[in-house]
Amino acid sequence: MLRMASKKLLGIPSPSPPLQTLPRLYHQNVIDHYNNPRNVGSFDKNDPNVGTGLVGAPACGDVMKLQIKIDEESGKIVDACFKTFGCGSAIASSSVATEWVKGKSKDEVLTIKNTEIAKHLSLPPVKLHCSMLAEDAIKAAVKDAEAKRGKMNGSSKAADA
Repeated sequence: MLRMASKKLLGIPSPSPPLQTLPRLYHQNVIDHYNNPRNVGSFDKNDPNVGTGLVGAPACGDVMKLQIKIDEESGKIVDACFKTFGCGSAIASSSVATEWVKGKSKDEVLTIKNTEIAKHLSLPPVKLHCSMLAEDAIKAAVKDAEAKRGKMNGSSKAADA
């Protein structure tokens, strides 16, 4: 740095052109889900058919709440919603996750991997944690739904006894 400044003062030409920073561009899928997020909102967390996954990444400050609503009879996810505090990639990952879980069983959604979300959104390596949050939120929502179902089944058995 000092060498470059002294050469500039002495009028000695610099052999290399100054570095240019290129703008960071997001893939069209990220921009679409950020500008038009799908399924933003929340369900009543006390509803026995709703599973809530709340996850965060301390490194970047992103927090994601993803909720699923499960049909009692079929066991399929009939609706999903999210609220995310974070960057555009986190919002887009949440939006994609809610679209992908609808109509699937709990077992099917547990096979959704962060790599699939990242590939769909063409996330750069520095933003992969956003897709990891989405996968973790799905798993947490399913776990919460199963815990509620277990409590309901346990309390109904206790009432029958």
